[in-house]
Amino acid sequence: MKLEGASCLVAGGASGLGAATVRELVSRGAHVAVVDLDADKAEALAEELGGATIAFKADVTNEDEVQTAVESAVEAFGGLRFGVSCAGIGWAERTVGKNGPAQLQPFETVIRVNLIGTFNVLRLTAAAIAAGEPDEEGERGAVVMTASIAAFDGQIGQAAYSASKGGIVGLTLPAARDLSRVGIRVCTIAPGIFDTPLLAALPEPSRQALGESIPFPPRLGRPEEYARLACHIAENGMLNGETIRLDGALRMAPK
Repeated sequence: MKLEGASCLVAGGASGLGAATVRELVSRGAHVAVVDLDADKAEALAEELGGATIAFKADVTNEDEVQTAVESAVEAFGGLRFGVSCAGIGWAERTVGKNGPAQLQPFETVIRVNLIGTFNVLRLTAAAIAAGEPDEEGERGAVVMTASIAAFDGQIGQAAYSASKGGIVGLTLPAARDLSRVGIRVCTIAPGIFDTPLLAALPEPSRQALGESIPFPPRLGRPEEYARLACHIAENGMLNGETIRLDGALRMAPK
């Protein structure tokens, strides 16, 4: 798929991995809808990047809000070819701690945002992509989802987060098979430790120690590295049904 002139949607696109992906897509000549719960940040990014970028507020767990954002992007761009889902949250709590069993509500919330929200974006963007015309090879577009190496190497206290990201990994192949009949590819990126706003709040010695734990390169991942991989997936027609670890060979210790 050619990204120049392609219409794209990035959920969770106002910061971190999502914002880097928006920037990379725009640099390659794509038209991008920035969809985020933080409307101010989404608007600011769209304004900064110019006319090829528009912004919409949406909670990824809300069917109507995501549907409205998708429909608005289709109307603005005349269709949709590529979707990226980056929205997500975390929660740290042991299954049984000093005060008894883990709280159920935070677990449900993480699953709802990370897994159900991702599926909501997938199904609605895929439906819009499926309505478009195929290219000469029968492809209509692609969707990239975001998991984490915690899906494979979940640490102590990460039961909710790891379960939600593991669900995305498990979703990838059947979704790709489901959508193959309409010429849509589905892949997932599982990042390691990346320099996102979540880590920006840590003291610099802690950030440096995290980076040094990665075999090579011994540093935090850069959001633009995620973005370049997402764009490569869009452009490489044989990438389908795959989860790609982007982690510098890191395998997480229990804690």
